[in-house]
Amino acid sequence: MQKKIGYILVIVALLGVITGCGSVKLKNGEKAVVTYNKKGKISSDALYKEIVKKYGINNLIDMIDHKLFDKKYPADDEEKSEINNQIAQIKSQYGEANFENAIQTYYGVKDEKELRRSLSLDYKRDLAVKDYLKKQLTDEEIKNYYDNNIYGDIKASHILISANITDDMDPEEQEQVKEKAREKAEKIIEKLNNGKKFADLAKKYSDDEATASKGGDLGYFNKDSNFDEDFVNAAILLKKGEYTKEPVQSQYGYHIIKKIKEKDKPSLKKAKDDIKTTLAEEKLKSDNYLHNKTLRDIREEKKVKFKDSYLKKEYKKLMNRLTGVTKE
Repeated sequence: MQKKIGYILVIVALLGVITGCGSVKLKNGEKAVVTYNKKGKISSDALYKEIVKKYGINNLIDMIDHKLFDKKYPADDEEKSEINNQIAQIKSQYGEANFENAIQTYYGVKDEKELRRSLSLDYKRDLAVKDYLKKQLTDEEIKNYYDNNIYGDIKASHILISANITDDMDPEEQEQVKEKAREKAEKIIEKLNNGKKFADLAKKYSDDEATASKGGDLGYFNKDSNFDEDFVNAAILLKKGEYTKEPVQSQYGYHIIKKIKEKDKPSLKKAKDDIKTTLAEEKLKSDNYLHNKTLRDIREEKKVKFKDSYLKKEYKKLMNRLTGVTKE
């Protein structure tokens, strides 16, 4: 969160007013904004340099990015909803009475309006970064992901054997509970191997109350479902009509999974946009500096140039820090 958005602009504007009204010219042609002890003076240029040093680069980057992204990504209902949710979370965390003090202290903004503007810029930056990264993806990357990670919706059933671990158990007791649950799941697999019907065993043994009465039927799901990753991966590997020969562990306990059906996966054309979004998000997760690297690259692509040598140097220093460059 950048501090005092637009503050430097206000002061610069005031400088124009101050130096234009009854100002005193110094020998070098600069104008004084303050005089003291008859001959002592502080020039407008000196004041400007101090303001730039204190507030300049971060505010300037915000101004640049507002110019680059505000029109390209106009506020929509999704952005407004996201910002409202963030504001609500902050108010919930600090309380309504302490909200203004909290955002001034921890977010560096003077009021909610300024906070919303800052959150809006963050939101637009995220959109810009993802769009830029999606454009950099190759057809080979997209096709490779499609071949190895896109599947048709899977219909499966399961039998859950819960591992009822409580907080007051020590590690050894927890392991004993897990082992007992696993052994029970293994015995059910033996029953399946001996010809018992999956649905009957699910009704009798499954601890998943929502599906047990339906023979363990989970309906259709895919990799983007809220199911445990190991559970989904195990279901993917099964052939139609097969069940897992080993219990599959999740946070809920141990599962025996049976694949009932699998739909044809969507065409590459239909899946392409989702794949590009997923790949961009994966790249961002794998590189903590990529977000800022991409913003830097976007600015370069848009021919952003710093005419002030001090600001140019400060921008380089800041970008080096934000992109993980240790040497300038």
